[in-house]
Amino acid sequence: MADITAGTDHAPRQSLGEWVDRHSGRIMVLPAVVILLCFAIFPLIVSAYLSLSRFKLAPGGFILTFIGDFNFRRLLLGAQQYHLLGTFKPFGPLEWGLLAIAVAAILYGLYRYATTRFTVMGFIGRLISAAFAIGIVLLVLATYFAGGIPGTLPNTLFYVLAGVTLQFLLGLGLALLCAKPIRGRNFFRVLFFVPLMVTPVGIAYIFRMLADMQKGPFAPVAQFLGVGEWSWAVDPWWARAMVILGDTWQWTPFIFIVLLAGIENQPREQVEAAHLDGASAFQIFRDITWPAIAPIAATVVLIRLIEAFKIIDIPNVLTAGGPGLATESLTLHSFIAWRTQDLGGSASVGYILLFVSTITCVSFFNYIVQRTRRYQ
Repeated sequence: MADITAGTDHAPRQSLGEWVDRHSGRIMVLPAVVILLCFAIFPLIVSAYLSLSRFKLAPGGFILTFIGDFNFRRLLLGAQQYHLLGTFKPFGPLEWGLLAIAVAAILYGLYRYATTRFTVMGFIGRLISAAFAIGIVLLVLATYFAGGIPGTLPNTLFYVLAGVTLQFLLGLGLALLCAKPIRGRNFFRVLFFVPLMVTPVGIAYIFRMLADMQKGPFAPVAQFLGVGEWSWAVDPWWARAMVILGDTWQWTPFIFIVLLAGIENQPREQVEAAHLDGASAFQIFRDITWPAIAPIAATVVLIRLIEAFKIIDIPNVLTAGGPGLATESLTLHSFIAWRTQDLGGSASVGYILLFVSTITCVSFFNYIVQRTRRYQ
């Protein structure tokens, strides 16, 4: 006789323990997600509202008045344009020539992409990067090259481009040197890593003391050379150079230690075979070492780019952003606005920094980091 209950059985109910075992992955991740929402996304939303508002103290508290994009218009087109972008000067023949070369190179890159491996989303992304690059070129030419006065955005871009380039070259050179079988290389590895363990504020005070031409440790040398009365803090370019020097001293060890690990993990058989074949040191670096460490180098530069946009401690302590606005970064600009209780202006500067750093780092990832993966 057929079982009339066949096909009508229901799956047994899961117990609480079984349900927890089944969803253990999501449960383990949940605390991190909650913390991320509380400490990252929520402040991001609040700061977005602040950037569109005017903050004003009032009896018993404060008043937030919604003013739309006024804070951004004031920074980009209004009374605070000189602070963020700088004071512009008309272009001369040199500036027009450099602009033409930059625009031609960017348009050529777009043309090559459109005629080789075109995709709609990829082309849109490249259009955004191209427009951003042309805007940055115009800004740099109108301030640094044409004789204008750069604001906090050009200063930040200078710290990022010049600082990261110098740090990468020094870090790569030190890594190549310490990878060789030289005497005392372990000591130098530890010594080169020490600056990374010092706080940025401490480094700023160290360099402020070292660069003191009156009472610093190098003051006798400066007086002997006849420059004891010279003050680097009143010259914009020397002040920027001191900020770059302090930042480089701190962050070169980070690039050095990562690249050193990559160099020591390259295939030793290929290097030994190249030596036996009579290859020069440059040929070994070009054909073996660099392809092996290129993905690592691109990644460490990307991490350093993200960090470089947030520079604040060294210019704040070393120069207080001076002379004038010569060394003030975007982060310091936002901090000064916050300190004067202009919370809306501070938040709007922060969002401009977020936009600029995001476009820069995403473009670097797509154009550099992705291409270096071909070596893997």
